[in-house]
Amino acid sequence: MSSTMDDADQLAREQSLAAENAEAIEAEADDEGEQEEEYASGGRRFLLFAAVPSWAISMIVHIIAIMVLAFVTFAPTVDKVANILDVANASEVEEIEEFEVLDELEPLEVSEISAETPVVQSTVDTTSEVVEVEVSTDVDAAAIQVDLVDFSTETAPRNDLMKEIGSMTGSALEGRSAKARGQMVKQNGGSEGSEKAVAMALKWFAAHQFPDGHWAFEGMPCACTHQGDTKGCFTGATAMALLPFLGSGQTHMEGQYKDTVGRGLAYLVRTEQPNGSLIQGAGNMYAHGLSSIALCEAYAMTHDRKLMAPAQASIAFICYAQDPVGGGWRYTPRQPGDTSVVGWQLMALKSGHMAYLQVPPNTVAGAIKFLNTVQSDGGSKYGYAEPGGKPSTTAIGLLCRMYLGWKKNEPALMRGAEYISNLGPSPTDHYYNYYATQIMHHYGDEYWPKWNNVMREQLINSQEKEGHMAGSWGVPGGGHANERGGRLYVTSMATMILEVYYRHMPIYAKEAAEEDFPL
Repeated sequence: MSSTMDDADQLAREQSLAAENAEAIEAEADDEGEQEEEYASGGRRFLLFAAVPSWAISMIVHIIAIMVLAFVTFAPTVDKVANILDVANASEVEEIEEFEVLDELEPLEVSEISAETPVVQSTVDTTSEVVEVEVSTDVDAAAIQVDLVDFSTETAPRNDLMKEIGSMTGSALEGRSAKARGQMVKQNGGSEGSEKAVAMALKWFAAHQFPDGHWAFEGMPCACTHQGDTKGCFTGATAMALLPFLGSGQTHMEGQYKDTVGRGLAYLVRTEQPNGSLIQGAGNMYAHGLSSIALCEAYAMTHDRKLMAPAQASIAFICYAQDPVGGGWRYTPRQPGDTSVVGWQLMALKSGHMAYLQVPPNTVAGAIKFLNTVQSDGGSKYGYAEPGGKPSTTAIGLLCRMYLGWKKNEPALMRGAEYISNLGPSPTDHYYNYYATQIMHHYGDEYWPKWNNVMREQLINSQEKEGHMAGSWGVPGGGHANERGGRLYVTSMATMILEVYYRHMPIYAKEAAEEDFPL
């Protein structure tokens, strides 16, 4: 009995202890539940930030910041640009790296350039100041035309270049008028025979023009021998055929060959590329320089406004094509120069200058720089691409120096003229003869009569006198230029040599009004 009671008491104590433990466990569970609920509530408030990656949050913040900055800075920038455009003045621009785009030049049809067609007056306003043009350094793209507002404000009246004068001094093309030419021939050593030879040559050229206005070095559809081997260079051949006509005063507006000259000029204008280039076929910068001279001389002699834009564009391409480092020209644009190609480009620039077209001073300065690098003996002799003294390149270099402003008493020019005089005319090298004859003519003194008597008679006697080839000259053996240009080239050079008496006014004539290049 006693034992049973003890067991009951023990059981009661265990039950009581179990109840207390249960209450304690329940209380502890309640506390943990409250803590979990509190944690869950806080977790839900930060669920977005816990789930979104940090880079996305950063991106959102930066986007908001950029939008704020845009509203703060963009509008004032537009205002600043607008203000700059409002106050910009073309005269304040020091350098232009590329020419502005013009509409494509309209073709110059033969009917448009007849003597009966009046000269079209320009309606383009021009600036009062000439902007110096800096040659672009981009070797992959040529200048894209020129803007008419960059033209000179002066346009010489026709009689300023072709007036009939008594003193035979003045602008370089004045001797080409009919009355002046006769006087110049007599005054400067020409003869009836030399003028007859020129007339026969012009007749030969007219008979060998293609219907569309061009001439060719190679592929003339006739029985003429000694044709050249330069294929497809119709611009160069056309220019070489036109220059003798222009040299004797024949233009598309007057003279017995005005239709012939008109078709030739129209061909050059139609062929000129939008960037002013006249390079064609197997031709190169030689062809461009010659074509530019023809366009500029035709414009200078007539001041037909239809020729102004094509002539100026051809000058612009020469400026673009100049070697930006050495200042010269060669076969392709921007190629390091050689004296032979430089001679034709510089003559084109001079023709453009005489026509009151824009010739940038920095282009002229570049040509002087090149000549300095190929001269020898203090400037009395010249090499091809480096210092030297070959007769042909020396003649080219000296003539360039004359046109670039060397005075007659320049010691180097005096020595160079004596050197050329002592060499005398070549029986085969008409390229050398062409430049050397001009040097002797311009320099004058005792050199000119001595040179002229030999050169004149040599050409008169060697001209073809009968048959289909009458009026032309055969191609002497040897010489790269003779082979390349053939009969047309030799005939052109010979004719221009015989026109030296009036083709260009003597640079050093007393009271000569030859304007210097812009420097």
